[in-house]
Amino acid sequence: MIKLLRKLLNADEYLVGINQRNLEYVYPNNPRKYFPLANDKVLAKNVLESNSIPVPTTYAIVSELWEIEDKLEEVGVQKEIVIKPANGSGGGGILILFQKEMGVWSTHSGEVYPKDKLKHHLATILYGVFSIGDKDKAIIEYCITPHCFLTDIYSKGIPDFRIILLDEKPLMAMLRVPTDKSDGKANLHQGAMGIGVDMEKGVLTQGFHKNTYVDHHPDSGHHFAGKEIPDWQKTLDISVEVSKLFPLKYLGIDIIFDRALGPIVIEINARPGLQIQNINKTGLNTIVK
Repeated sequence: MIKLLRKLLNADEYLVGINQRNLEYVYPNNPRKYFPLANDKVLAKNVLESNSIPVPTTYAIVSELWEIEDKLEEVGVQKEIVIKPANGSGGGGILILFQKEMGVWSTHSGEVYPKDKLKHHLATILYGVFSIGDKDKAIIEYCITPHCFLTDIYSKGIPDFRIILLDEKPLMAMLRVPTDKSDGKANLHQGAMGIGVDMEKGVLTQGFHKNTYVDHHPDSGHHFAGKEIPDWQKTLDISVEVSKLFPLKYLGIDIIFDRALGPIVIEINARPGLQIQNINKTGLNTIVK
């Protein structure tokens, strides 16, 4: 995918590849001993909450197999939940669920999760199947209701903004939007699409999906190019606030717009991916240098 942008721009020197990202951006700015603050969503969330940064409410954290039954009982009063591995990556193991009937949950695509199936999924998370390492924790949290700005583009799932910062300065941003294929998840690895952001104007630019630039969502058909982003300056300000809280100077910060609560931080990343360059038709080196 990076090759596509190189071909379009004919400018290898502008683009950051994985090796350069690690050697020039990640390792000099993010000491490895602090990686767990980003990799472990429970630790990151503790830092954010203690500093009054808006985050999704945690309903339960499951650390041991014997806890699963009781934790599911606790969250049974909720209509919608998100389940995610604390140390997951690329969207693996994340479930966005609504309760069809007491104890029976469903994804946006209609896959049903009765109690036994959900218990098995949580156990799989604890065994570390989706995570960095051999064991993990599962977070069960508030399911955000996306702002109408986002549901106009695509009504299923939860889109989010990824903002990359270096030395507390926002460099580049994209909006990640679920598709039918990604089943409500905004992770590009799961089939979501990316939309570029004009950082200064606070508007959406072109979309990038299946290695093709588009101006509309592939499933809803909604045209988004030039669409103004609500609360954009507030979103940038929150990303800068977050970057000041961690001893990691090169960060990807993911923010969702909740219909009632506004911008909410969902996680941070110490090694944000490079697809954002394709989506914005801009190399990170162009901005940094």
